Parts: sequence; C-alpha cells; structure tokens
Amino acid sequence: MSGRQHRETEIARRIRARGLAAGRTTAQIADEIHEACTAQFSTTRIKAHRLAYGIALADVIEQVRALFERDNKPMPGIGETLLSAYESGLKRPGPEYLHYLCTVYRVEPIALGYDAPCICGHSHRAPSPGIEIKERCGQQERDLTIKPADPEPDPDAEEDENILRRTLLNLLNTDGKGVKLDGPVLGACEGIRRRMDETLVSATVSAAMLDQWEEATVSFGRQYTTTAPLRLLCDVLLELSAVRTAMSRRQPIDLQERLCRMAAQLAGLSGMILINLGDHRLARSFFRTGRTAADETGDRALRAWICARESLVPLYFGDAREALNLAKKSRDMAGSMPCPAQAMAPVVEARALAALAAGDGNKKEIVDQAKRALARARNAFAHMRAEDREDVAFGYTEKQLYFYQGDVLTKLGQTIEAEVVLDQALTKYEDHILDQTLIRLDQAQCKLIDGELAEAVAIGTRALSLVGDEYFTDLIVRPALALGEALKAAGAPGVDEYFAQLRRPKQHLMQGGDK
Repeated sequence: MSGRQHRETEIARRIRARGLAAGRTTAQIADEIHEACTAQFSTTRIKAHRLAYGIALADVIEQVRALFERDNKPMPGIGETLLSAYESGLKRPGPEYLHYLCTVYRVEPIALGYDAPCICGHSHRAPSPGIEIKERCGQQERDLTIKPADPEPDPDAEEDENILRRTLLNLLNTDGKGVKLDGPVLGACEGIRRRMDETLVSATVSAAMLDQWEEATVSFGRQYTTTAPLRLLCDVLLELSAVRTAMSRRQPIDLQERLCRMAAQLAGLSGMILINLGDHRLARSFFRTGRTAADETGDRALRAWICARESLVPLYFGDAREALNLAKKSRDMAGSMPCPAQAMAPVVEARALAALAAGDGNKKEIVDQAKRALARARNAFAHMRAEDREDVAFGYTEKQLYFYQGDVLTKLGQTIEAEVVLDQALTKYEDHILDQTLIRLDQAQCKLIDGELAEAVAIGTRALSLVGDEYFTDLIVRPALALGEALKAAGAPGVDEYFAQLRRPKQHLMQGGDK
C-alpha cells in the first residue's frame, strides 16, 4: 500500500470508528468518508462504502462470488483488479455486477455514484426478487415469494408515440410547411427520452428483431443528410421507443449490449437532429441519455462518438470553451484507437479555438494550436476504416473534414486557404442543404474579411434563398444574423435584401422549445 493510500485508509478508519460509536449507519459513514477524502485522495463513492465497512477488496470479491453461488450462477470473472478499476473511476460496472455490489453494500446505485437504476428494479434495503422468506404468523409459517410484476401498459408512452405519428402524418400531407416543433412534440420527445433513461436495464428480444433494428438505425444515419429534421426525428424516436419497450424486461448479456448500442446511437442521432432544429437543451438531454446507454456497452469508441457529437451543442450555441473541454474529453476517450471520434474531436477542438481566438490577446498561439489540431484530425482520418469514412452520421466523412477545416480557417482569417477548402467542401455536399448553407455563409464571411462587400452580400443572400422553410432553423439563423450585422456595420451595399431573406421564413420557422 502506498503512503497516499495508507493516509486515506487511516482517515477512513477514524471516521468509521467515530461513526459506529455515534450509532450512524454504514451508508452515513460512507458519505462522511467520501466528503472528507474526495478532495485530497479523489475517493469515489463506491470506494467510500468499502472503507466504511472496513474491509479489503478481497472481502468484497468473496461476497459477490457467494451471491452468484447462492443464485446458482457461474462464478463471475470479477477480481481485485477490476474492482479497483471501478473504485478509481477508470471503469463502470455493468448492470449485473452493479446489482451485486449494491446487494453487498445494501444501498442503491446512486449511493455508489451511478445514476442508472438497478437491473433488479427493487430496493437493496429489502430482500431481492425471487428469494423465498418465512414469516411467523401466529402458529403458522407461510412463504412469501417476491416476484417481479409484469409491466403494465404505459398510456403516456402510447400517447407520446401517437403525437409523433400524427406529426409525421402532417409532415407527409403538408410537405413540411407549417408543422412546428411545438410543445406537444417536445413533450413527446422528452417523454420517450426519460423513459429510456428509466429502463436502460433489461429485456428479452429475438436476434432477428435486433438485426432489423440495427439495419433501421444504420438507415436513419444515411437519411440524416437528406430528410427534413423534424420528419427524421419522429422516425428515430419511434424506433427508440420500440427499443425501450424491448429493454423493459431482463435479457441475456449478449443481447443487452446490442440493445444498449442501438439506444446510444438512436439517442445520439436524436441529439444531432435537435441541434439542426435549434433546441440545444433537449439535444443535451438526448446526448446524456446516449452516454448512459454507451456506458453500458463498455465501447470506448461509441462513448467518444457521443461526447464528440455533444461538443457541437455548445460550439453552435455560444460556449466555445465548453465545446473545447468536451472535445478534449472525447479525444481522451478515443485514445490511440482508430475511430470517427479520433478525427472529429480535434476538428471540434480547432473550431472552438478559432472561435476563442478573436477575443484573446495571444491570438498567434491559439492559431498555432488550432492548426495542430487540424493536422491531428487529418492524420486520424487517414487511419479510419473505409466504412467509417463513408458514414455521415455515425462515422466521419471527407466532406465533413473539408467543411470544418474551411470553417476553422475562415474564423482564423486565413481567407485564401479557407476559400479553396470551402469550394472543395461545397462540391461534395450535394444532399445536405444545412451544411451547404453554412459553407456558403463561411464563403460570404471570407469575402467580408477581404473587403469584397458586394460579393459577400450576394453569396449570403443566395445562400438564404436556397433554404426551404423546413430547414430554416436556429442553426442557420444564428450565423446568418451574425453575418448580417457584420455586413451592416461595414456598410455593405444591398444588405437590406439580405435581411429580407433572413426574415422571410419567420411565419413557418420551427422554433425550439427554449427560445
């Protein structure tokens, strides 16, 4: 034991002795240990509970093995190394191990530092489901068997699905005009996301059905650039709701990981669509749900992808520093493993640095950092799998790399290089009007920086005129408005026509719920 660990154990031992003398519960003692030790030793909540019991790692392992034996299960692979990784925060226990650790410590997952509900659905302060106990009642002894109840039909879930189906039908009948992302639709989105959070635990489903859902998830990713955001959101959330229903019961471990992977991808895709619709708060909520599901898979690449996608929310909605932190976190998760996040995260990092460069006195250093990040992204992209370089939603494509490089160079004022890259990006974006528009707005910004005001107005006006009402969301309005104000301040000719195009779609604008 190192000196640091020895000091941590000594402090915990004293707190435990005082707590026992005062008649406190073990859970209360664990809270005191966590509060006293976390600042100095980074003591996690799960470790604080072991210290509160005054036992070693080996003792916990033996108790977990005894519980597996009691339940007639094969001996688990958990050992001291894995438990130590849980206690240090390097790994998160899966649903089954978390259940047995909660049983050992007689607390709920939240007390051990994990937000998800336990797989058993019961309190760990009471006997676990399926255990027979005897109760003396007068002279008779009767059996009490606690069994999990069959799930009741959820009318709220059915109503949320019906709202999305009605919205989808209206979109099909009206070609998307006049259909808004209003209160009932937002409520249905949030309801499905919340119930997925509540039931990210267990179910039984056929392998054939899983295959169909996985194919549907891939298909939705392909539609991301070609389908209007609100219509695609309805389709994705209906699929997410079906996956949630399948997860409401226990399932074998091998099927559980596949369900969790689909839940993470569908929740992440929902967050991406909500960015396009301009609702950053609901987007963040879906990314959090995606993180919960991804954590259950243990797949670092998937977790890094969710984090990289989430970093776009603060990037687009005004907090470049938070975007920078999330991008670095995603890069750390990806590590040296070739995956989409390994290329995407440094690009977001470069875009965030470029956004910060304007307000920083040491601009040259930030510019150098941004260019180094772009170089890392290009190198990572070269090592990605071919299928990941073709997947615009769950992978990272060459056209995305061009677009984001052009955006970084524009913000850094490197207009000559930026215009070349943006032209290359625009030729590749034939099917995604949102990114086409953002590219054209960057091209107009380059002309503004170079003093070609009339050309900047012409490019910007044409960009806005090509956007249909169903795509004219806050994601487009924010940068378009910023460009318009800069053109107006520079005295650009014809800027009134630009603002007329900017105000054009207000009667049909699909507002997010927080604006």
